[in-house]
Amino acid sequence: MPVSVFDMQSLQHLWGTDELRTIFGEENRIQKWLDFEAALAAAQAELGIIPAAAAEEIAAQAQVANIDIAQMSAEIRRIKHSLVPALKQLQARCSKEHGEWVHYGATTQDVVDTGVALQLKEFHAVAMRDLKAVGQELSRLATTHRDVPMAGRTHGVQALPITFGHKCAIWLDELGRHHERLVQAAPRVLVGMLAGAVGSQASLGPKALELERLMLDKLGLGTPAISWAPARDRFTEYANLLAMLGATLSKIGNELFNMQRNEFSEVEEGFSDGKLGSSTMPHKRNPTSAENLAGLSRPLRYNAAMMVEGMVQESERDGIAWKMEWKALPECCLIAGAMLFQAKNLLAGLKVNAANMASNLDMMRGYLLSERVMLELSERVGKQTAHEWIYEASMHGITSKLSFADAMRQHEGLSGLLSDADIRNFTDPLQYLGQCGATVDRVVAAQANWLQA
Repeated sequence: MPVSVFDMQSLQHLWGTDELRTIFGEENRIQKWLDFEAALAAAQAELGIIPAAAAEEIAAQAQVANIDIAQMSAEIRRIKHSLVPALKQLQARCSKEHGEWVHYGATTQDVVDTGVALQLKEFHAVAMRDLKAVGQELSRLATTHRDVPMAGRTHGVQALPITFGHKCAIWLDELGRHHERLVQAAPRVLVGMLAGAVGSQASLGPKALELERLMLDKLGLGTPAISWAPARDRFTEYANLLAMLGATLSKIGNELFNMQRNEFSEVEEGFSDGKLGSSTMPHKRNPTSAENLAGLSRPLRYNAAMMVEGMVQESERDGIAWKMEWKALPECCLIAGAMLFQAKNLLAGLKVNAANMASNLDMMRGYLLSERVMLELSERVGKQTAHEWIYEASMHGITSKLSFADAMRQHEGLSGLLSDADIRNFTDPLQYLGQCGATVDRVVAAQANWLQA
């Protein structure tokens, strides 16, 4: 019976996808071990190390359908070894003569680590596909809402006008750096290993280097310069890149969650028929997609931290630290993949309420433009004096519940310098959007290459 949120039928859709569960499921994990054994035998046959007929039979039998997983699992518990029972079943599927060549010269960690690299290769393709889809949605939103003004907020309160397109372009720019990091990391991470018991390759004979390269070429993985059995930086780097990506997606989810508060109502996630917000309040339309996206990065970050702990290894192999990865790395991938899938759907269905954005922009009754007035006056009375006068007018106006325009009209220094036309112009948020539009154009153009590839 499933006990994990990744496997429970009622919860698994929040923590992964069917595609990702297939990649990291037990059957595919075992198949990757068998792929290793088939590639090893084929490479050894090409180099004249084992008979060609043995390699052919090993490859033909190296299918997970030929493995009784229940029997394998029971034997693992009996003999306390995670790989040998599967190898025994593969050997038994072959003739006695040919089965003797199964796993010739390799060690368990060669098989398991290379198998994980093969799983990561499959995951990486899915992640890059969905990362591109999220980027395309952000590019669309940035372009569509390039000139839609809204309140920019710092420290949780309104600061200056921006556009919603500008906000989306910042997210897109950050996502582009994650794409670059993942592209650059792939050659370091998608690497296999045929190192033997302590990394010396003593069991592989004089053709060890050629054998390792040939075998890993067959699997589509990179060849390391030396054993990385006790050097766990490859998988740890990837997990932490996923954690960084997850943090960005979480930030987007959290921002869209807050923008959906009734007091703001600046955006709304897509609503489907039958979606229910509460068991007791029938009117609720909760931002469940945004809040799930915002929350998932927390377990992702903790799993990535566990991967860092696993880097502290003893000697040439450390089963204690190594086994941490068996839990942490698949969960990092499942969560990050779920976040990409959910972010794509959230952004694709997002409804932008430009009218409410404009209304919220006027909520401060002009005080949002205090910086602009200060800078306009700086050339006349100096920046510090302008700051002092506008501060005095603002504090008086806010306390007295005046608009910024009326507060300036009542200030002795400001009223003598500014006409009504100046005040109306200086307090128009549409006149103080700076480089928002141009920046959106620049970012969208800069990210076009990987989004259109």
